[in-house]
Amino acid sequence: MSADDIDPVGSGTAEHENALQDVIAVDENDDPEGTVNRLEAHTGDGVRHRAFTALVFDGDGHILLAQRAPDKRLWDTFWDGTVASHPAEGQSQAEATRQRLEEELGVTPEQYSDLRVTDKFEYKRYYMDEGLEWEVCSVLQCTLDEPSLDPDEEEVAGLLWAPYRRLHANPKWYRQLRLCPWFEIAMRRDFEG
Repeated sequence: MSADDIDPVGSGTAEHENALQDVIAVDENDDPEGTVNRLEAHTGDGVRHRAFTALVFDGDGHILLAQRAPDKRLWDTFWDGTVASHPAEGQSQAEATRQRLEEELGVTPEQYSDLRVTDKFEYKRYYMDEGLEWEVCSVLQCTLDEPSLDPDEEEVAGLLWAPYRRLHANPKWYRQLRLCPWFEIAMRRDFEG
């Protein structure tokens, strides 16, 4: 998710702003166990932490996919649900989603409706030898009523509206997109759960 911008250098970390940020460590029930540095949570054996992925739809069953920027350390240039990140301590999943929608896509709360948590799951996935995600991930969904977008190219390399049911039903048609694992899990659970 967004911790991927942290770049380890030798035994230390680069002076990237994310290297100074924390995520919320959680148990298997998503109960908080304090905070942990984002780099520590995403390297070595990792630390289970709280995250979210937000899926934004239009009124016709299309999902807005965002391609992760090429400078991301984990899953760079992969296609994701609309936004994904980690809530800060004391921040709700909905508040974190509203913040990331505005920061990454320039989308304000007036542009979408019905923001809600629809699912939650735990997963652990490694990305080559670069790091991992071990998250209890909440899924949020909303409908974009006003589709004016202003993507931040440091976060988003590309945008694509895709028919959600067709994307799920025909994975080999979309294999070249290289979907992020947390998005694939969320989509599968939406249709098969």
